[in-house]
Amino acid sequence: MRLTYDIVIWLTLDNLRLFRDIALTRSVSRAAGLNSVSQSAASQQLQELERSLGATLIDRSTRPLNITEAGRLYLDFCRDVLRRRETFDAELGALKHETGGVVRVAAIYSVGLSEMTELEREFSQRRPGARLDIEYLRPQKVYEAVLADAADIGLVSYPESTREIMVIPWRREEMVVAASPYHPVASSESVTAADLSGVEFIGFDDDLPIQQAIQRYFAENNARLNITLHFDNLQTIKEAVEHRFGISIMPVRLMQSEMAQGRLTAIPLAGRALFRPVGIIHRKRKRFNAAGDAFLALLRESPASMAVGIE
Repeated sequence: MRLTYDIVIWLTLDNLRLFRDIALTRSVSRAAGLNSVSQSAASQQLQELERSLGATLIDRSTRPLNITEAGRLYLDFCRDVLRRRETFDAELGALKHETGGVVRVAAIYSVGLSEMTELEREFSQRRPGARLDIEYLRPQKVYEAVLADAADIGLVSYPESTREIMVIPWRREEMVVAASPYHPVASSESVTAADLSGVEFIGFDDDLPIQQAIQRYFAENNARLNITLHFDNLQTIKEAVEHRFGISIMPVRLMQSEMAQGRLTAIPLAGRALFRPVGIIHRKRKRFNAAGDAFLALLRESPASMAVGIE
């Protein structure tokens, strides 16, 4: 009975996923959240796992947590089993000729609800019975969801590959100055970074890659970025710009609705153009089901450069 109980403790898929996520995030609380369990339950499962294996897997004396050599060995085992299960599910689905299935997508907020609606429409025509399950998250949470297999595919800006993450370039979005039509800069045909030096600027939160790219652009051009407000999402920034709290820099493709309504004006950046790269991410060696392969193919049909013209 004891042997059977111990095998159940460390061989269930839920426990394998939980330990993998603890090891990858180096945090019990973050892994617990990814697996929809409480932190205390995750800690108890980890303790039971270590007891059943007779080895310490996580060094709890450091923050963030460190994985021990025994933990690395068990992590490799977890990855192998979970990948084999993934492969089994994908191949079984192919044998059954399934037309259904769910594709879990984690996307940054600025990918755009309207765009995802169009992708869903096209996907449903190609794969009747299949479904997209889309969740909008901050960039770091998208990576975590993909790593934890809570999402099959992630859509992020300024994508970065890692040991665990593969990046597929998707598109490059032209960045422009966004201003109220009543702002003094709105009448300019184009502007340089020097023209914007010291002007009241509405930025993104400092930890977001898009803001870091904007800061580099100003620094490279020896211009002073005067941030008076900052937010973590594009919609709030657009509203602040519209109400003349300052200007901003953002992808022009994400301003089309406001430009058409006369609420925002887009002014090109003179000299070297500034682009926001957007990429598709997924776990390396990820085995998709038929629906996942179909959605990935749909995404990859999009042209690499999708800059929208400024009228």
